[in-house]
Amino acid sequence: MSRRGRAEPPVRTWWQLARLVARSVWEQGRTVELLQRSMAFAALFFVTLVPLLIVIAAAFPARGTGIAEWITDGLGLSGQGAAAVHRLFVSRGQVLSTTTGFGLAALAVFGVSLMAAIQGVYERIWELDRGPWHTVWRQTLGLAALTGYIVVAALSGTPWRHSAVQPTVRIAATTVGGILLFWWLQRLLLAGRVPARDLLPGAVATMVALAGLRLFSRLVFAPLLVSNAVSYGTVGTVLIVQSWLIGVGYTVYAGALAGRVLVQARRTP
Repeated sequence: MSRRGRAEPPVRTWWQLARLVARSVWEQGRTVELLQRSMAFAALFFVTLVPLLIVIAAAFPARGTGIAEWITDGLGLSGQGAAAVHRLFVSRGQVLSTTTGFGLAALAVFGVSLMAAIQGVYERIWELDRGPWHTVWRQTLGLAALTGYIVVAALSGTPWRHSAVQPTVRIAATTVGGILLFWWLQRLLLAGRVPARDLLPGAVATMVALAGLRLFSRLVFAPLLVSNAVSYGTVGTVLIVQSWLIGVGYTVYAGALAGRVLVQARRTP
């Protein structure tokens, strides 16, 4: 057959691939209802996981302020903005003196609902049937892993503080640890129904999206938080933090969706 008669495979540059991923995530995202599910993610995170992280940070012997440290770093805050976020959370002594075993158990149980919501979105992205009820152990394990990652990321700024090696430690803990977490978390919640090699692009895309969200937060959310804290007090701070959590939920879901688009593009001749 002549060269003119053969069907040549399309040549995709990085720019063409990026456009394909962005367009597919936008179009398929409306089908998956990413924005609505991201808002549910933010609400569940703030109501269930944030209190659990506060209790864990209060009992942690190392330096740092736990969830407040993680949020201020994610928003790129310093000075007045960081102080406004820290004021949202009570002191360690007050947390430990008012927390009961039943309350901590209730937080853990309700926290599983967050992982169930994440599992549901992952299943919709990969067009899988809903997992059976007894997969709650997977959600519990996923909750423990996500909580552990946030605690490690929050405390990663403590070792070798103000030294040249400290930024490297923090980047390794957040970026490399995040890729491993979201790679493994998809595998766990999807019960191995998707090959592990197909889930890695989604984990990498999630961390790239979170890095982009951090830059956007530093440029947009950080100034808004300072002005809202001055104008509306604690309510204004909560509003910005909640908006940022919606962004976190969107990047987590959109990253997984982008990963599937990349896998499909790789298999398309």
